[in-house]
Order: sequence, then C-alpha cells, then structure tokens
Amino acid sequence: MRNTLGSFKNLFSNFKGDLLGGLTAGVIALPLALAFGVASGVGAAAGLYGAIFVGLFASIFGGTKPQISGPTGPITVVVAAIVASNPGNLKLIFATILLAGLFQILLGISKVGNLIRYVPYPVISGFMSGIGVIIIILQINPLLGLDVQGTPLKTIMSFGEILTSFNQQSLILGALTLLIVFFTPSKIRLLIPPPLIALVGVTLISVLFAFDIKTIGEIPIGFPNIQFPLISFNDLIKIVPLAITVAILGAVDSLLTSLVSDSLTKTTHKSNKELVGQGIGNTVSALFGGIAGAGATMRTVVNIKTGGKTPLSGVIHSIFLMTILLGAAPLASSIPMAVLAGILIKVGFDIIDYKFIKVISHAPRYDLAVMLLVFTLTVFDDLIFAVGAGIVLSCLLFASKISKKIKITVNGCQQTSEILSSEHIEELSKYKIRMVDIQGEFFFGSASRVLTRVDDLLGTKCLIINCELIPDMDISAVFALEDIIVRMRDKGIKVYLVLASVNVAKKLLRLGVLKPIGRDNIFYDKHKAVEKAHDLISGEVQIHEKEEVTV
Repeated sequence: MRNTLGSFKNLFSNFKGDLLGGLTAGVIALPLALAFGVASGVGAAAGLYGAIFVGLFASIFGGTKPQISGPTGPITVVVAAIVASNPGNLKLIFATILLAGLFQILLGISKVGNLIRYVPYPVISGFMSGIGVIIIILQINPLLGLDVQGTPLKTIMSFGEILTSFNQQSLILGALTLLIVFFTPSKIRLLIPPPLIALVGVTLISVLFAFDIKTIGEIPIGFPNIQFPLISFNDLIKIVPLAITVAILGAVDSLLTSLVSDSLTKTTHKSNKELVGQGIGNTVSALFGGIAGAGATMRTVVNIKTGGKTPLSGVIHSIFLMTILLGAAPLASSIPMAVLAGILIKVGFDIIDYKFIKVISHAPRYDLAVMLLVFTLTVFDDLIFAVGAGIVLSCLLFASKISKKIKITVNGCQQTSEILSSEHIEELSKYKIRMVDIQGEFFFGSASRVLTRVDDLLGTKCLIINCELIPDMDISAVFALEDIIVRMRDKGIKVYLVLASVNVAKKLLRLGVLKPIGRDNIFYDKHKAVEKAHDLISGEVQIHEKEEVTV
C-alpha cells in the first residue's frame, strides 16, 4: 500500500512541468497525427487514434519516463506499404499492427531491447535518410493536388505528367505551408509550433477563398469502437513478416528516441520495458483502428524542454488529443491535403541524417558503403531488406577489418622483432621445432589466415601452436584449429597446443577438437611446451645416432 501511494505521489511530483510539456507535445502531435494518418493510406482518424492510444499506453507501461509516442515517419512509410499491397483490407492491416505489438512485447520480455543498440550507425543513418527522402518524394503529388503514386520510383517516373496536371490552388496552399514550417521566426516557434500555424492559418485561407482542392474529409465524432481484426490462418501466415518489420522498426525508432531522452535528462531508460510499453500501445491502437506508432523524437524533445519529466506528460498529451477528437473533429474535415503534405515534407527533411552527411567526405569508406547501400535499398526497394543487408554488410566488413589485425608469427620462418625466446631452440634444432604465435581476435574472419600461414612448414618435426593470448574462440576458429592439428599430424608433425586457460581446454574437449592431439600435449605455459618439444627432438637425435652406430 505504501509503495502504491509513493508511486502515485511521484507521478504528480512534477505536475506543472508535465502539464505544460504534455499539452505542448499534444499541440505538435495533432497536425502530425492527421498527416501521418492520411499518408499511411488508412485515414486521418487512424493517425489520431494511433497518437492517442500508443501515446497513452506507451507512457504508462514504457521504460522512458518523458517519452512521447505516436505515429512517426518511418512507421508510417511501412504501414503505407502494407496498405498499398492490401488495398481496402482494413482487417488485414490492423491485424498486422496488432501482431506487431505482440511481437514487440515478446522482444521486451525476451530482453532483446539491449541488443538493438548494437545496430551499426551507418545502417541507422542510411535508413533514416532514406525514410526522409521517401516521405518528401511521396508528398509531391498531394502538395500539387494529385493522388499519391504509391512508391518513390513511380512518382519520379510520372514527374512529367505531374508538371502538366497539377492543381494551382493546391500548389499555392502547399507553398504557403512550406514557407510557414521552414521559415517561421524562432521567437514565434517558441510560442506556437509552425505545423499548427500552417494547419489553422492555411486551412482558414482555403475556406475563406473557397478553394477547390482535396481535403482530408470527415473524421468520426466520438470514441472509436473496439474491434478485434479476425483473419484466416493463411492471412496470418502472410502478415507475419510484415508484422516483424513493423515491430523491429518501431523498436529501433523508439529506443533511438529513448537515447535522445537520456542525453537530455541525464537519466537511463529501461530498453526492454520500453519495448513492452510500445507493444501494448500498438496492440491497443490496432484494436481501436489506429495506426502503429513509436517513440517520437521531436515531440519527446519538446516535452522535456517544456518541463515534462514523468510518464504523466505522455498521458496528458493523449488526453489532449482525445479531447480534440471528441469536441473538434468536424472542423478537421476542411483541412487541405496540400497543407498536410507541406507539413510532412518538413518532417522528411528533419528525419534526414545531416550529422553523417556533414562528414561524408571524411567517413571511412566501409561506413560510407554501408550507408549508401541502406539508403538506396530503402528508397527504391524494401525497408526491412535494406536494414538486413546493411547489418550483414557491416558484419562482413567488420570481420574483414578485424581479421587483418590478427598477428601470426611463425618463428623461424620470418625475422621480426616479435621473435620469442624459443628462437634459440629452433636454431639449435635446425628449425625442427617451430612455434606459431596467434595474437588478436581468432574467429571465423581470421581463421583462414592462420591456416594459410601454417600450411607449409617443410622440415618441421614439432609444431607449437601458442594460443595463450586468445581468451575465447568461435566455432569457425575452433574447427580451423582442428584442421591445423589434423593437417600437421597427417604430415608426421608432432603438435603441442598452448591454451589460455582450463576453461578453453574444456570447451575444445567438448567439441572434440583435442581428440587428434591428446590431453598430454596441451599446455598452459609455452615454456613447458618448448621444453617437451626440445626433449622430443633430442630423443629422436639420440635414437638416430644409435642406429648409425649399430649400422
């Protein structure tokens, strides 16, 4: 009981700041929610429902206290792609969003949230910039009073037709919107968000001058009814990959915003709890006919800078939007599509990663290659494939880079300052004893280099493989080591293995790697291995001398 009262008291510990932050975030969210709803292809009302329910439940159950959630650019682009491939099938669309929410809850419960932070920055940069460009290109048609083409490539291909058939009145309203959202003085921006100024001001101009343009249409008045989107098993199988796409993208989008929130508040968010909160929000949103959402960076930053510190600010943001829905929904029917397009074009420009672009000429070529690949695939192909391809390419390039750093010293084969004290013994034995020192990361990327260096050791009677400085090995390295041992044994070369610890030896024994070498030939001190090798060679020399005397 005391814990409950304490939590309740803490919730209202910053009431004034949370009230101001939540209301300000709500004012900014209103035009964006409507715009994202229209851009998704489901409708303005769905965007508003998404902002209300995702924002409410993600705040209550999430792990980033001042985060404001709702429809975002990246999520909207994915939902729009789902709508385009399933036109008119609202049950399938909302079932996908519901399933995505459940997947996010599973991601949080299974502690995957901690892993998402390891997505390489060039992948994120290319993806975000690609999303920004997609939004900008797709809003060209609505800005000019035309229907959306569906994909950036189709819009670009029909550009000639666009120039001859656009609506001049839509262009005027769109141009006014762009001027407002891009060039509103900073002093005014602090008082009223430019998207709201454009939404109200340009809509009034359109109504007063009776412009003949496309509007967003009627938004239902009142609270939406809950509907469970029942679909067939075949449809369920069909939407699983789409739902995973939405879930992962929403998770990455939200946790990136959480990191921004941490940097502003000097606190630490709870990644897995945040994913559970986002999942609950998206699940409930789908049940009420809302589009998917995620942590929204701009709204979160505004909330924090205006005083929001606790989840109460996100709740207030949703209550504000719900009040607008219940009381002022009929007024939204006159909002021109060109106005929403202008607002979204500004969103697109804001999403582009200028931080990376500024240093693009100095960026490592590996990172630049990953960024450009992800960017190109995002804009012209498939979003999830773009991220997957970027991560795979990043891993391969990283493996290549790390493998080049491994040091392989075959004493007696090359003269370097790295030669260890065993060189003297090698010289005395006329290089019948050789030691291979492996330093650095011994994994699948470097295993082939080790094999290449030890594959030709002519005249060697005893090979010591020194792995003292390798604390662990992946399965590729383990099998490469086994391959070395077997090859040397087949050539009649005795192999001694020096390992970092007993734990590494146990691991190799369990995997069967040490069977060809035998336990007696495993050491944890290279000097003891050298002594045994020397004794072996000395013994062979004595036997050979006895044979010569007998003959």
